[in-house]
Amino acid sequence: MRPLALGGRTLAWGSRTYVMGILNATPDSFSGDGLLPSPPSALPLGEGGMEQARRFLDSGADILDVGGESTRPGSQPVQADEEMRRVIPLIRAILAEFPEALVSVDTCKAEVAEAAIGAGARLVNDVWGLRADPGLAGVVAKHRLPVILMHNRSRPASVEVRDRLGAAYLAAEYTDLLEDVRRDLLESVALARAAGIPDERIILDPGLGFGKTVAQNLELVDRLGEVRALGFPVLLGPSRKSFIGYTLDLPPDQRLEGTAAAVAVGIARGADIVRVHDVQAMARVARMTDALVRR
Repeated sequence: MRPLALGGRTLAWGSRTYVMGILNATPDSFSGDGLLPSPPSALPLGEGGMEQARRFLDSGADILDVGGESTRPGSQPVQADEEMRRVIPLIRAILAEFPEALVSVDTCKAEVAEAAIGAGARLVNDVWGLRADPGLAGVVAKHRLPVILMHNRSRPASVEVRDRLGAAYLAAEYTDLLEDVRRDLLESVALARAAGIPDERIILDPGLGFGKTVAQNLELVDRLGEVRALGFPVLLGPSRKSFIGYTLDLPPDQRLEGTAAAVAVGIARGADIVRVHDVQAMARVARMTDALVRR
């Protein structure tokens, strides 16, 4: 795979694992790390978001992923203008203090992506794989930016809730898990190509937690190499997810070790980027795993 030139830097796939730190500009993150009060009142986010961004960069984050709409099971949709009010001030503040930082915007809306790119974002992370907003692919292509295409068969109304462990999406129907995930991802790739996004700017995400059972999520991590075999870099996002909580019987704030295990195995199976909440710990896990498997 060709290296990706991004914001004055080069991501050389296969040389090491890149760490993406999650900045949730929301009041309702499943993991309890949302940067807004509930209900959200004062905007911009102020020093809380910047403090987290500084800590992430100091701890080894290669990319900061800023999102203004929670994708936790049972969350309510956010209108584009509200999403922009949440993410644009934070993106601008980060890049004012850290002009060399790589910032991605976690959105499925063309309007939000356009504004975020204007504020300095250099990567678009779409949890719906270009299926939610037909205009998003064109925005990404116009600005010649990379896009992360995530697999997602979740249904907002199909949610399971367990005490202590929180909510999880119920599984969708699969004929063959890996083949179905691969086929769906290639359909998103086709949408990107049709809009003029070249293959070297496409990154795939198997969508852990989105319309999959605990067993299916575990299988996806273990068989991640079959996703990478499609020929694109792969992002893996296991951080604090419900499949870890249900496996270990632990709430989101006690899933550090489970996340570390998923990150390590995911890297061994071919992950190029890991998207995490606990940047310092997972950057260390990534470095150690790279030392073991990228020799």
